[in-house]
Amino acid sequence: MPPPGVCLNIIEARHKKDGYGSLAKPEKFLNQDFKQLQQYCLIRGVRYIDDMFPPDAKSIGQGILSPSDLARVEWLRPAKITNDPHFVLDGVSRFDFGQGILGNCWFLASIGALTFQNEIFQQVVPLEQTFSEEYCGLFHFRFWRFGKWMDVVIDDKLPTVNGRLIFVQSKDPNEFWPALVEKAYAKVCGSYKDMSAGTPAEAMMDFTGGVHMCIQLSDPPQNLLELMYRSGKSRALMSCGTPQGETSDNTVLPNGLVQGHAYTITGVKQMMSQGKPVHLLRLWNPWGKGEWKGDWSDLSSLWQTVSAQDREECLSVADDGEFWMTLKDFCKFYVDLDICCTSPDFLDGGSSGHWKTSVYEGRWVAGTTAGGCTNNRDSFWTNPQYRVKVDGDNFEKDGEKNMLVSLMQKPDKRNRRLVQNLHIGFGIYEDKGQMGKFPASFFSTRAPVAQTKTYMNARDVMEFIMLKPGEYVIVPSTFNPNDTASFLLTILSKAETHGYENSGYPNREAEKPQLKQVASVEENENKKSYFRQYSDKYEEVDAEQLQRLLNEQFLKGDLKSGGFTIDACRSMVALMDSSITGKLNGEEFVHLWNKVASYKEIFFRTDVSRTGTLSLNELRNAIMATGKSVADDMLNLMALRYGASSGHMTLESFISLILRLDCMYKIFKQLSDGKSLNLQESEWMYIYMYT
Repeated sequence: MPPPGVCLNIIEARHKKDGYGSLAKPEKFLNQDFKQLQQYCLIRGVRYIDDMFPPDAKSIGQGILSPSDLARVEWLRPAKITNDPHFVLDGVSRFDFGQGILGNCWFLASIGALTFQNEIFQQVVPLEQTFSEEYCGLFHFRFWRFGKWMDVVIDDKLPTVNGRLIFVQSKDPNEFWPALVEKAYAKVCGSYKDMSAGTPAEAMMDFTGGVHMCIQLSDPPQNLLELMYRSGKSRALMSCGTPQGETSDNTVLPNGLVQGHAYTITGVKQMMSQGKPVHLLRLWNPWGKGEWKGDWSDLSSLWQTVSAQDREECLSVADDGEFWMTLKDFCKFYVDLDICCTSPDFLDGGSSGHWKTSVYEGRWVAGTTAGGCTNNRDSFWTNPQYRVKVDGDNFEKDGEKNMLVSLMQKPDKRNRRLVQNLHIGFGIYEDKGQMGKFPASFFSTRAPVAQTKTYMNARDVMEFIMLKPGEYVIVPSTFNPNDTASFLLTILSKAETHGYENSGYPNREAEKPQLKQVASVEENENKKSYFRQYSDKYEEVDAEQLQRLLNEQFLKGDLKSGGFTIDACRSMVALMDSSITGKLNGEEFVHLWNKVASYKEIFFRTDVSRTGTLSLNELRNAIMATGKSVADDMLNLMALRYGASSGHMTLESFISLILRLDCMYKIFKQLSDGKSLNLQESEWMYIYMYT
């Protein structure tokens, strides 16, 4: 039996601390171990068949082929397709392949960019794989997926019709690395169908796991050309896209460009033409054919105006999908430029040692930490908050951009086509000495010093900004409140930065109800009188007797559900039973009753909606009213464990939660001796609150 979800999270956190998920120690996708599977197949002399991505119609997906064509598909190993299969033949190149019937030009454009960077290519595509030595029909590839490198295993059965590959096809029929990379990525996405439509930035990020910058060409930066030159020198991958036409069809325009299509940037060069410098870009169409017909195209007379050396070096008159065009035409006919690089060197041309990287994992949860954008004044502050201190030691000239902030949302669906990206963005606010989590009043009176220009339904959004030395709070959010999703917040800074997730400290604005701290002697005697009506001859109550007492006396008139369950009462007995008899005596019962009465009063004071239940936002205030503070991730866990499916919490559940929380605080205060908890104690805290 696999461990429960909260334990899996703890295991994952430990693995990450030990380096798992890094490029040196990639995680095993779907828990498939390449070395073990290879050894198993070699010992038994069998060819591997992947039962996690089987050679059948489900792995292709619906909608690509008609039912009649789908029935004709035969999954063949390369040795059944050709007599002399090779993984790589005469090196790797963008000209090795062309797009098949699958609409994944975005992925193939990224592969085209990848072929220029041998070191990165070999990280993604281990080149020691062959069809001869230790061959058993098993291959593996590495992709970066939402903060972790994954090692992805596949078999080499490929979908064909009449013996021909139906998806990506190599120009040389004996070369198979393009088809196998495509299959591995299809497995990651869920099926081949799940690779339909996308942006090159998605795959380029999955190839590099590094820095991503998106530039809108309708408003390009003044140093665009310089940035592209630096990107080329920094081993970056670059791609771009044309605007979508009136339909989703890839219509070829009279100028030769394809609407709604992804291209790869394969070169940046300055030449002298008629005594003047001209800035040219080289682009490649992943179809492997179809080119630009305007100025500086293959047959353009302008090539006669440059030196013979430049013409010899750059001009290739062939319908191979690659062509040159001016930077001006590029900005006119393309909508965006994506740059992905393993390091941030390209941002300023300096060394990567100048840049510091911090990554935070977070989650928006409906009702607790999904406050929406600033339009939602009452709930925006509940979003996750991250404090960042920017030191001034390495601060350079005024106005120079020194920080790139990226927000990436993580899907919770196995199949890529089912993922509905939320509109996401972030704001950065200057910290004016605020203590604890920043409240609603802070954001209602202050404007952000930087923010995303718009909320976009993209996998990630980013801003390249300048922040002066000081302290800031970054608030990532969805546009609409109560949208649940996980995210990665990445901060790259030229200056030294110090950051942490900002939710585990008390809010100064929390109003703690003035509760009566000590019950009178008369009140306690009345409680003991009730107690004796339910106790045994030894004047003790077990869990069943406590359940009847609480539900029939304490909750009389306040029940919104079935009252305290027997499990809840067993938990109360265990928490309050200082004599460890499995029962409560009169003193222990009165102590419990006073606690429960205080929590009941807090419950109704913070139930501002007067529904008799606490919404998850009210729950945060109720916990704070008890004098305790919890981090956002703990609050989300509490809501999951003790809340109803409607997102509300009953009085009984709230009391059970706070009793356990109170006990937990005392235990860990003793363990930590007033110091911050270490990882192991924090892990126990999660288990203690969840079970």
